[in-house]
Amino acid sequence: MNACFLGLGYIGLPTSIIAAQSGINVTGVDINARVVEMTNQGIIHIVEPGLQELCKKVVEEGRLHASTTPVESDAYFIVVPTPFKGNHEPDISYVEAATRSVVPLLKAGDLFVIESTSPVGTTEKMADLIHSLRPELKDKLHIAYCPERVLPGNVIHELIHNDRVIGGITPEATDAAIAFYSHFVKGRLHRTNARTAEMCKLTENSSRDMQIAFANELSLICDKAGIDVWELIRLANKHPRVNILWPGCGVGGHCIAVDPYFLTAAFPEEAQLIAKSREINNHKAVWCGNKVIAAIKEFQKKNHRDPVVAMMGLAFKPNIDDLREAPAKLIVSQVMPFCNPSNLLIVEPNVKEHKVFKLTDYREAFERADIVVYLVAHDPFKTLPANSDKIVLDFCGLHKG
Repeated sequence: MNACFLGLGYIGLPTSIIAAQSGINVTGVDINARVVEMTNQGIIHIVEPGLQELCKKVVEEGRLHASTTPVESDAYFIVVPTPFKGNHEPDISYVEAATRSVVPLLKAGDLFVIESTSPVGTTEKMADLIHSLRPELKDKLHIAYCPERVLPGNVIHELIHNDRVIGGITPEATDAAIAFYSHFVKGRLHRTNARTAEMCKLTENSSRDMQIAFANELSLICDKAGIDVWELIRLANKHPRVNILWPGCGVGGHCIAVDPYFLTAAFPEEAQLIAKSREINNHKAVWCGNKVIAAIKEFQKKNHRDPVVAMMGLAFKPNIDDLREAPAKLIVSQVMPFCNPSNLLIVEPNVKEHKVFKLTDYREAFERADIVVYLVAHDPFKTLPANSDKIVLDFCGLHKG
């Protein structure tokens, strides 16, 4: 079988590699020529444990080839971003562009699957688009939706072992998609229709966002009440039916911080709790920034000089290089005007360089800093002293676990 994956990002690249490992001949497509070149050299452009070795292997075996344009295949997978337009309106233009790019290549019996997070009804819209451009293929293609549900840092295991929800436009399309994913997925493949599969993805991440919002709101309350939120949550979780998550400095990533807006945009009157959760998690980042600014001003007042401030972490979660929608970036930007540039040390151990922020080694930053701000609980930070004479603002519970 020949498969074409459109999009070689944090999901498309690992999925292409795992599919190729299972014996499928895969063409990975990306508009970024550098990503294509690196992939064809067997080099990954993201940080993901174990993926580099697999990539090199399937490229050397001739199972994976990357290109800037799609090629004729038996199955096509849309794994491109779905960003926002204004007012958090989901933008499916990338999905549409990717769909249009393969329309001339489609033939009767082909499988077409959207994996990109999408508003409810997107798969049907793309089916209508395909049929409008290729009317002779109506009722002759297998069109389905199958969202990913993996955790960065554990993608290889989860792509293989997690259950998947697969929803076709028709029962036959669902069958065809299940047959494909069965090549490499050991988890259960759950049948449904396309709309339910689309809604399932949005529901999963909205639920997570709401759970995090509860923890973040607790942290705000505890700060005002003079209570250690970490101790509180640890004690509350002793209840057999309570499992409160750890608070942080907000919510990031291109799933939990994004997907709830797909529901609030489409169902503004109904999605009240979902919208409030988004508001709380966005506010938490601003609250953290204000705490840092207050600490800077207090230090200046007491010591009659500017402090050296170490902002520890930029990624949206520990031990990855993914900075998409990361609240830490917003906090650093919020703090920058209140700190002398030479005194603001920005740390992200999983990224070599950043276009906006000058990065500093985490050990040097800690050593030089008067104020240490933990934004992300990266493992290297846990090797730093938990007790020192420095002012420490820990928004992620680094040494509390």
